[in-house]
Amino acid sequence: MSAETPLLEGRRFEDVAVGEQLPVVELPLTVYRLVMAAGSNRDFNSIHHNTEYARATGADEMYANTSFLMSSWERSVRDWMGLTGRIRGVRGFRMRSFNHAGDTLRVVAEVAATRLEGEVGVVEIAIHCENRSGVSVGPGVVEVELPRRTDAGTAVGAATTTPIPNTTGQETS
Repeated sequence: MSAETPLLEGRRFEDVAVGEQLPVVELPLTVYRLVMAAGSNRDFNSIHHNTEYARATGADEMYANTSFLMSSWERSVRDWMGLTGRIRGVRGFRMRSFNHAGDTLRVVAEVAATRLEGEVGVVEIAIHCENRSGVSVGPGVVEVELPRRTDAGTAVGAATTTPIPNTTGQETS
């Protein structure tokens, strides 16, 4: 989230304009990052964490896995919209080239369209990943719902939390 929009408050539909650029997310693809990503999403295929194995398969170097790349799109969108928005769908996610250890992955996105569906504000974000070789993932679209402002300035459709009832029978403070 930018300094102008606190993460918990989140972005509102009325504050979004077609053509608005999302902040670019840059992710240096270090060996450490790729090994941790492969372990965290349980993709133990050696092409994602072993240079010699990856080279034996014809790749130049170990490379980022699908889950890591998809999560980079999610990070870009969530950093921009905050916690009150909701991702509805992803279209056009296609890996076009490898994102090798040693590259820097850049996630580039902009608001492509906005519309109302009843009282729901819907935003389509055009997005892709690029590295030193050009576009490596996408281009695609992430569709999100954003809460709307009411006349009183509060949000309609914002995510809310419900207190969990105390069923232990013990007093809480």
